[in-house]
Amino acid sequence: MAIISNCTASITKDAALALKEGHLVTFPTETVYGFGADATNEKAVARIYEVKGRPTDHPLIVHISSIDLIDKWASEIPEYAIKLARAFWPGPMTLVLKRTELAKDFITGSQDTVSIRIPSHALASQLLKEFESLGAYGVAAPSANRFEKVSPTNSHAVEEELGNFLLENDHILDGGQSQIGIESTIIDCTQDIPIILRPGFMTSEMIESFLSIDLTKLDLESNKIMAPGLLEAHYSPNARVVLNGVPQQGDGFIALADVPTPTGTVRLASPKNNTEYAHELYDSLRLADVKGFTTVQVMPPIEQGIGVAINNRLIKAAFKKKCLSCKIIKIILSVFG
Repeated sequence: MAIISNCTASITKDAALALKEGHLVTFPTETVYGFGADATNEKAVARIYEVKGRPTDHPLIVHISSIDLIDKWASEIPEYAIKLARAFWPGPMTLVLKRTELAKDFITGSQDTVSIRIPSHALASQLLKEFESLGAYGVAAPSANRFEKVSPTNSHAVEEELGNFLLENDHILDGGQSQIGIESTIIDCTQDIPIILRPGFMTSEMIESFLSIDLTKLDLESNKIMAPGLLEAHYSPNARVVLNGVPQQGDGFIALADVPTPTGTVRLASPKNNTEYAHELYDSLRLADVKGFTTVQVMPPIEQGIGVAINNRLIKAAFKKKCLSCKIIKIILSVFG
């Protein structure tokens, strides 16, 4: 599947028509690249799950172009959710709301809630408007990567991830590098007070300041809403990710620019601040795999602002490999212990 770089108005219309006809379209957003299908087309949405290797009980985010369409998908919208939508959409924020009949089980993971977002990327907005002009209501789109792998932030990473799984009439739209680099903040708006299910560029401090409230902390054990990015293992490269470890000869290394590169390691990223850290994180993890590193040592940023979201992604990227090592040890002990 070829990357379409010159995304003219005509090309965008063709992509919208492809969505309407049940094909898949990968498109840029300000966060990461999305992998989209008509949110009302069960067969098309099923292909998203098949291509990604994603469990079907994991809900998808419905992308729309305007707040005017939110009531097509959401049946109960609290006042604070409307305030958030008006203030921060278009932008890197996903709201989880009680669903309408339009939001079927195949996009909600059989839950009674639906996740909705309005992206701010110009090409994404243009595509959604063209699609909606055909009588459609929204595009269901997770990130354009295989399940649990690193989200792509440019079209070439999309092609590397999914190119072999796409069909002739599917599209990959090239809108350049994603500006933010990590996924949207997901906010549960089904309670009296909003709860952040997944941290992102839009921070808890921003929400608390805007709404003049103290946010409820997410209790993972009592949380009943499934949302993207809640698994303990996610966003993982092939290389083993180690946080705050002791770098060894030949390891890859990621840290803020003011942290010296340990002797014998190879620098993969040197962001000057946390905004750059988020922007460069996924590309640097992908670079580790391209260069064939088996281990990437990472010095996480301070846990504040967008640093919370960065650390969330790093902990999940590191968990899978650590968990696998634990399983191997347990197997050995069970056999020889």
